[in-house]
Amino acid sequence: MTAITTLLLLVLFAAACAAWLRTEQSRVDVEALTERINALLPQTQCTRCGYPACRPYAEAIAHGEAPINRCPPGGEAGIRALAALTGRAVQPLDPACGEEMPPRVALIDEDACIGCTKCIQACPVDSIVGAAKVMHTVISQQCTGCELCIPPCPVDCIAMVPLLVDAREAARPAVPYAA
Repeated sequence: MTAITTLLLLVLFAAACAAWLRTEQSRVDVEALTERINALLPQTQCTRCGYPACRPYAEAIAHGEAPINRCPPGGEAGIRALAALTGRAVQPLDPACGEEMPPRVALIDEDACIGCTKCIQACPVDSIVGAAKVMHTVISQQCTGCELCIPPCPVDCIAMVPLLVDAREAARPAVPYAA
């Protein structure tokens, strides 16, 4: 090999290494941004944003594939926090995703419950307890208010009620971006 060929190969190798480092740094930056975005989301796992859970929505935002205004449980405060983190403009909540509401939890009418377990299977945070052919109940401290338990209920015995904060429910984790 001549000196020019060797030098050319070294330059190409250095360029490939630099490109790989930029790609790797970009991947790390996106992963870190995803974690920070996910920490701002309310973790209701409600799917109203169009994603199967909060984490995939956070990933889509970090990759620039989703707008920041698709989380009704996060509401305006969540949109503002995401805008501050991502540097994007604050937008109104996308009405196609639902509307912002005060926190609510599921309440099962235990007299009407037939114990079908369909609500248990639908709950993404395991806040419903019960067994087949036995009435079910909701652990309100764990319920995120996602409403995913309502559609599968064949007897319509689940209602969403306002979250009452009292001594029993004070242990419920706070939404990370709430002021």
